[in-house]
Amino acid sequence: MAGSRLALRAVAMCVAVLVSLPAVVAQEAGMVLKEFVFTVAPFPECHASTLLETPEGLLAAWFGGTREGHPDVRIWLARRGPQGWTAPEPVADGAQPDGTRFPCWNPVLTRTPGGEVWLFYKVGPRPSSWWGMWRRSSDNGKNWSEPVRLPDGILGPIKNKPIWLAGGRMLSGSSTEHDGWRVHMEWTENLGSDWHKTQVLNPGDAPEAIQPAILVHSPEVLQILCRARRAGRILEAWSQDGGRHWSDLAPTVLPNPNSGIDAVTLADGTHVLVYNPTIRGRSPLDAAISADGRQWRRVARLESEPGEFSYPAVIQTSDGLVHVSYTWKRQRIAHVVLDPQKWQPGEILGEP
Repeated sequence: MAGSRLALRAVAMCVAVLVSLPAVVAQEAGMVLKEFVFTVAPFPECHASTLLETPEGLLAAWFGGTREGHPDVRIWLARRGPQGWTAPEPVADGAQPDGTRFPCWNPVLTRTPGGEVWLFYKVGPRPSSWWGMWRRSSDNGKNWSEPVRLPDGILGPIKNKPIWLAGGRMLSGSSTEHDGWRVHMEWTENLGSDWHKTQVLNPGDAPEAIQPAILVHSPEVLQILCRARRAGRILEAWSQDGGRHWSDLAPTVLPNPNSGIDAVTLADGTHVLVYNPTIRGRSPLDAAISADGRQWRRVARLESEPGEFSYPAVIQTSDGLVHVSYTWKRQRIAHVVLDPQKWQPGEILGEP
């Protein structure tokens, strides 16, 4: 573990010299590396990245094209190994058998307990009418199965990564936008042969929300944090039975400007949230931690200049480091590596 951390720090020093990046802020304790996944790409805009660790290194995927919602938007993927990131390559598009082409949206990567890599994404003219798609890879993302459309009513993980529970059950946070913004949860217990979902967690005039991120407090006690449409706060719900039933959505103390978030529970039980700590705009972008999912403390400011820094994805790799990717001004995907051992938590957020 120590050797891998030293190697990553060496790579960070080289990248800082070779690539023009936003400056690493010295007072952000624990920031090991800050880089772009790419600086040149065959598309003008990109958004909605996802990260995954494999035995051969990191995978990152995102959607890119002329602009969000344009029919030429595809899913792109890059790999990070000892030499850095590979050039972006397309891995999915919205071409239909009749020649029609729709945009792709919100890829999500995950790895099964058996080591197969799965790519979920959406296809359709807009979020209110898109559908879920799924591809699989048995060689860490080099080659992929033919695209499969998910069953009607199942969208797959809508933005943030799923979690894998006991017995090989994959639980995903999902949502719809055709009848207001409604959150639900989906799962498969047999590697996608059958799919199940909950009822809508915020029906009627409940606060509208989408894109749940899942935190694990115990094998049965789970928490979701959601992007809110008008509440001005991140919304949460809790499950006491492994995600089959949930409490009503309720506001947290954390602000949300109607922008995507992501969260992860680390191996030591610490919960990490990456979000825009404001009620309007998509800057700054912060990382915060919590021991109980209720009280949060900021540990790093990833971006602070004007512009859009949004739609983060956050994972912990096997060496204990925390990786974050996010949209950088819709032009690039940024990648930041944080060392939890060096964090210096600030004051409790949301308290006067």
